[in-house]
Amino acid sequence: MSDIKTLSFEEAMRELEATVGKLETGEATLEDSIALYERGAALRAHCEARLREAEERVEKITLAASGQPVGTEPAEGL
Repeated sequence: MSDIKTLSFEEAMRELEATVGKLETGEATLEDSIALYERGAALRAHCEARLREAEERVEKITLAASGQPVGTEPAEGL
């Protein structure tokens, strides 16, 4: 398994969906289920963080007087 921090949002979502699918089948052992749950929780947190970052970037888009986007400003703390 790859390091979650290096995954794009889309990659993390695909893995999270696959993880949930494995848990829903109920075929994994208890130990495997625990590991899947922990990985899923980490993937969810990663996806939420990536979404927050994207939302902050969108909020910081600067507009020209004409209303056209002209750039972005870095969000505080990024």
